[in-house]
Amino acid sequence: MKYSIELVPRSWETLNTEVEEVSQFGQINTLNIPDLLRFDVRSWDACDRLQDKFDEVIPHLRAIDFDLRNGFPLTDFFRHSKINSVLVVEGDPPQDISHRTYRNTSCELIRIIKKELPYMKVYAAIDQYRTSMRKELDYIHDKIDAGVDGFFTQPFFDLKFLDVYMDMLQGTEVFWGMSPIHSETSQSYWENKNDVVFPSDFEPTKEWNIKFGRAMIKKVQARDDNVYFMPIRANASEYLGKLLAED
Repeated sequence: MKYSIELVPRSWETLNTEVEEVSQFGQINTLNIPDLLRFDVRSWDACDRLQDKFDEVIPHLRAIDFDLRNGFPLTDFFRHSKINSVLVVEGDPPQDISHRTYRNTSCELIRIIKKELPYMKVYAAIDQYRTSMRKELDYIHDKIDAGVDGFFTQPFFDLKFLDVYMDMLQGTEVFWGMSPIHSETSQSYWENKNDVVFPSDFEPTKEWNIKFGRAMIKKVQARDDNVYFMPIRANASEYLGKLLAED
């Protein structure tokens, strides 16, 4: 079982500080770095620098950012690095219209990476909120056909909903996402931006999130699957300290 933590690369200084803080938790053996255009630090550069801190480092790659007409532009970089895993996402259109994007799908980038870097372990994203379950499952199968090795999900907030996806993805390597929500503003964001339907007992409190998180970890452990911590608007070390503390 693997425990992955997502850390946002706002700057080298803050990233290094957060890495040192989460390194105290021995369970965390995998690092995920999203590639966010509003920051200067690129995901693959961050993972290259920090790979000695974790068993596995996984940079996120936005498919729409790469001109794939002549292959994958980062092939040489990855050949010379020791990074052996990536997470491919399609990517949202940038707010800065001067940033060039391309009409690529996740599947196209997955196929090219698998062709040019066959040793690379390629993960893809599951967004269980973006569309109907039927369409998302079809998209998951398309990514598997393209050669993907496993998946990272959006965070879950409902154990019953988690059960449904776990049943559908038996036999597939999955990192099941969880993210704390500590305010009504954050709850509203997930409801309006990502179409999340929260369970009736949900409360945007630290207590509810810790209780739910522990229950979810037990469920994932029972299946020998993996956990994906996404402390998007929370202090990572504080969140993990309470979540992973022994009773």
